[in-house]
Amino acid sequence: MKFLKNILMLLGVMVVISTLIFAAQQSNPFTKVELPSVNETESDKNVANEYRISAIDIPEDLNFAGESVPQNDPEIMERVDREFLVNTYWQSNALLLMKRAHKYFPIIEPILAKNGIPDDFKYLAVAESGLQNVVSHAGATGFWQIMKGTGREYGLEINANVDERYHLEKSTQVACNYLNKWKDKYGSWTLTAAAYNAGPGAINKYMGIQQVEDYYDLLLGQETGRYVFRIMAIKEILSNPDKYGFEIHKEDMYSSVPTFQVEVDEPVSSFANFAQEYEINYKILKRHNPWLREPHLNNASKKKYTIEIPNKGYYKVGK
Repeated sequence: MKFLKNILMLLGVMVVISTLIFAAQQSNPFTKVELPSVNETESDKNVANEYRISAIDIPEDLNFAGESVPQNDPEIMERVDREFLVNTYWQSNALLLMKRAHKYFPIIEPILAKNGIPDDFKYLAVAESGLQNVVSHAGATGFWQIMKGTGREYGLEINANVDERYHLEKSTQVACNYLNKWKDKYGSWTLTAAAYNAGPGAINKYMGIQQVEDYYDLLLGQETGRYVFRIMAIKEILSNPDKYGFEIHKEDMYSSVPTFQVEVDEPVSSFANFAQEYEINYKILKRHNPWLREPHLNNASKKKYTIEIPNKGYYKVGK
């Protein structure tokens, strides 16, 4: 009985203490929490006060390589509008393309001009690879996305040691040869660009089935159907960044590192050792010569290769 009495007393004490604590909290203004109203929360999170998204005004003289786009066709203009919207509002990608273009266009442009290829085709390389040495799921490689068979057909060396599809100057020349060949056949730079993407076999097939001879009259697969419009959108945005809301300055751009050339007509057992002779490392050597595919060069035929070496002082190389 005494044990039960003690328990009841303890419970009573706990109830009294709890009551006192609750009363103290109610009287303390610092413990009171007021949740913001729904309207206040939405106002704080409303980014529209600082950021505006709008439709894009399409230029009235839209063209590819001087060939006009039928801008009175609503179906065509929907496709154009899509590419302008996608490429304008994918801001991070557009900025990267601008930065890379500043670095690589000065290499590409004179080669196009020498071969009579319209300057607009430099944007084809942008559409193909983003100006990177990428490899597609089908095996197309480099800035110009050249297939192995096409590269060899046009004189590029492609083997385990060397893949000249990664050589920007040489692959650009191959692209020019290819483009001129199909321009002679189609008589249209727009169709030539489509054939570069889909292959002339596919374009010939579609033209035969559909009995039309103009790119804008063809019903094509999604990639090639978007292809020329994407090139035109990239061209317009990169040419007029301010117009599309991009603020980028010369100091923001990527730039080429000056180099000098070294000729090699012997096997090279270790490009790591070779690089050290010029006070660089293997990574830097490959950065300037991505067409060298292995850390050595067999060169049993003693062919002459020209290797680019960066001038001193541009890279920090550890000991």
